[in-house]
Amino acid sequence: MSNYHIKHLEEYYQVYRKSIREPENFWEEVAEEHFMWRKKWDKVLSWDFSKPEVKWFEGAELNITENCIDRHLTTRGNKTAILFEPNSPDEPAEHITYNDLYKRVNKFANVLKAQGIKKGDRVCIYLPMIPELAISVLACARIGAIHSVVFAGFSSSALATRINDSDCKMVITSDGSYRGAKSIDLKGIVDDALEDCPGVNSVLVAKRINSDIAMKEGRDFWLQPLLDEASGECQAEIMKAEDPLFILYTSGSTGKPKGMVHTTAGYMVYTAYTFKNVFQYREEDIYWCTADVGWITGHSYIVYGPLANGATSVMFEGVPSYPDFGRFWEIVEKHKVTQFYTAPTAIRALAKEGVGYLDKFDLSSVKVLGTVGEPINEEAWHWYDDNVGKKKAPIVDTWWQTETGGIMITPIPFVTPTKPTYATLPFIGIQPALMDENGQEIKGNQVDGRLCIKFPWPSMARTIWGNHQRYKDTYFSAYDNKYFTGDGALRDEVGYYRITGRVDDVIIVSGHNLGTAPIEDAINEHPAVSESAIVGFPHDIKGNALYGYVTLKEFGETRDHNNLRKEINQLITEQIGPIAKLDKIQFTAGLPKTRSGKIMRRILRKIASKDISNLGDTSTLLNPEVVQDIIDHAK
Repeated sequence: MSNYHIKHLEEYYQVYRKSIREPENFWEEVAEEHFMWRKKWDKVLSWDFSKPEVKWFEGAELNITENCIDRHLTTRGNKTAILFEPNSPDEPAEHITYNDLYKRVNKFANVLKAQGIKKGDRVCIYLPMIPELAISVLACARIGAIHSVVFAGFSSSALATRINDSDCKMVITSDGSYRGAKSIDLKGIVDDALEDCPGVNSVLVAKRINSDIAMKEGRDFWLQPLLDEASGECQAEIMKAEDPLFILYTSGSTGKPKGMVHTTAGYMVYTAYTFKNVFQYREEDIYWCTADVGWITGHSYIVYGPLANGATSVMFEGVPSYPDFGRFWEIVEKHKVTQFYTAPTAIRALAKEGVGYLDKFDLSSVKVLGTVGEPINEEAWHWYDDNVGKKKAPIVDTWWQTETGGIMITPIPFVTPTKPTYATLPFIGIQPALMDENGQEIKGNQVDGRLCIKFPWPSMARTIWGNHQRYKDTYFSAYDNKYFTGDGALRDEVGYYRITGRVDDVIIVSGHNLGTAPIEDAINEHPAVSESAIVGFPHDIKGNALYGYVTLKEFGETRDHNNLRKEINQLITEQIGPIAKLDKIQFTAGLPKTRSGKIMRRILRKIASKDISNLGDTSTLLNPEVVQDIIDHAK
């Protein structure tokens, strides 16, 4: 019997050692005992990081939805699979059982087929956090179509870029979405995007807010009438282990977003195995991850990981602050949530409101707390531990990425002793390495360096859609034969890891990875702007916020600077989405540059963070005088 459920520290070390010494035997046992295969694999793993090429369970055949739905029907058919909690507490929650989910996914899959979608086609999903989002993802997987979910907070131009990059044939959206007290016109955003997307043949529209929207004849179809007519039976398409399951876009440090491609078998095995262990999931548990399915966290730990384990997964449409800051805790009490997984940004926002909102609710059902999206700061960690977990529910501070597909470094609750701000130990099968400036691995403890992974794991992204060279350049060119994460980390005296942040031009704001280049491109389109540089600076709630240094074509320009700031943020909202707006904009006479013309962001970061004690040697800059000028004008 493979150790599918690790229960104490000694067992962790034992299983970890086996997973490193005999990775193929280890993952083969896990795959064999806990999943349904149509055909067994010929080979567990083949890999070559120099190409890079990685294949897991090669030759195997399966369908991930049979593992997430069909195989549970005989034993768990009437168990709640998805527990939908709407935006407004006045609207009743919806319990979707495994039996219901089976019928609803099949009906949706048949609608896709009737619209001409077949295996290998790409389908863009731009939906709020309503059941149709999870169901459409699974319906695509059922028929072998590749889903590309785009977070419904992105602008029409960001949406169009993603639709065109992967050549989607169809978009699935809704008439609109609720977000707290507001409603958002999603269909209008899709209509704008599709003016630039010639490849899209059809749009399926779910009704959510019952608004009056324009429907384009022959292209747009209301979803519900099509579902009503569809059959509740749909044969699952047999997929090969390495067939793509989905594309998910993540911000690059250079302009264009990267469409990370995740394949079927390895992703399924790893997300299921991590879910079971990192949340110590038991049969009767009610698990809630507050992320959006538009991000990898939602793909892996709202949909695929939980359902592969026959779990009950809560799906929440709303925001933590509506109708007030007690909303999360009200839901925890109402559904007796046992595992609660959220972002440090949310924790900081809730902590700022005090414990009054918490004290009204009974949180005694909670056994495990988790955080994801960015490293959690010590103050937020203790607040979470003291007030939400009451020092009885361990916190799993999970580090991983869109690219990794699943959790990579994390405590295992009740197994790994936790330490605030530390993601602690590598998960089973994960082999981290810290590298120095010269590309050498740093051995021993109490060291820091750049975080790499030196051996493949089953859920790693296999490529960037349509651009394997970029995949190689981004992740495998910095260090020989290693996957470079783009993060710095330190290892303490017992071997625990702490992530110290990005080492490239990606800034994590409220758990969202924002590349600086696309934001700068948007700003530079303003007719008054000559150039710009974006850096992050510490923010009490968001972790980091964005600081823009903007050089105007006419520096002494008499135009109203406040208006200019509004216009710049408006441009960013239109190009990328409101999540990328700048908190501070400083107009500058110039930007500090090296003699080769590279903007010295390191200096700008320090000024933005009010840390000007040691700016390093600025005399070698092309324009050293500009630095003092920026410091003088920084507010």
